[in-house]
Amino acid sequence: MSRRGWLLFLAMSVIWGVPYLLIKVAVEDLSPVVVVFGRCLIGAALLLPWTIARGHLRPALRQWRWLLAFTLLEMTGPWLLLGYAEQTLSSSLTGLLVAAVPFVAAIAGRVLGEERLTPVRLAGMGLGVAGIALLLGLDVGGAAWVPLAAVALTVVGYGTAPLIVTRKLGDVHGVAASSVALAVTAVVYAPFALTRLDEVSAAPGTALLSVAVLGVVCTAVALSLFFALIREVGPQRALVITFLNPAVAVLLGVLLLDEPFTLGLAVGLPLVIAGCALATRRNEPRAAERTVETPVP
Repeated sequence: MSRRGWLLFLAMSVIWGVPYLLIKVAVEDLSPVVVVFGRCLIGAALLLPWTIARGHLRPALRQWRWLLAFTLLEMTGPWLLLGYAEQTLSSSLTGLLVAAVPFVAAIAGRVLGEERLTPVRLAGMGLGVAGIALLLGLDVGGAAWVPLAAVALTVVGYGTAPLIVTRKLGDVHGVAASSVALAVTAVVYAPFALTRLDEVSAAPGTALLSVAVLGVVCTAVALSLFFALIREVGPQRALVITFLNPAVAVLLGVLLLDEPFTLGLAVGLPLVIAGCALATRRNEPRAAERTVETPVP
């Protein structure tokens, strides 16, 4: 990847590892639907005025069908399904299952002819999944099938939504797409969240601050960077951040919540980093392609 691609990749790996910590603090006093609604509302309030002022809203709405599909696959559906699943499953198990997103993206990309899968990249993704398994020390035995199916649908959504960005929303500004998607998701959640506003008035400052950081940093800023990352390195490499997100979450738990530094963390984290390095390697052009392609800087 390019230097800019690596910077975006590392930033997203950290930013989308933080929500695990913030959500854990917030849901102690607020229901999940209120947290999600607040996150979307704050993100939309920050991004939508910028989108309108720059004149990007109308071009985005011209692609409303594909933008709606992206919204449903990336936010509205997955966030609701994850909220339901985590009522039964641990956040660690959910994080491990979501680490399968790059496989879905790789398969979908291969089917659509987006990019070749080399043995090295496949080995890297395998190392990443193995590292997350060791890192979190999980056992899926005995888990209920319905929550697992909800996470599986989430993985499909996360794995296919970026392909819509690259194939159908290439002329839509990333911030504009994010702001519209957040606004739509906030509207969907509003009827459920507005009946629980009494929770907000009774919540402590730590819970409200967590929601605010989720909305500003982990939603508004993160989605803008994510679009830039997809366009810089492609949807398959961009989604390899799902290998590092749970690792960041565990590290934050150790440093800020006094969670134990386990053997899984010591052994799994290096495997995750090595897997990411291999899975994000740029494909070498085929011999026939070298004779006709112009080098891209």
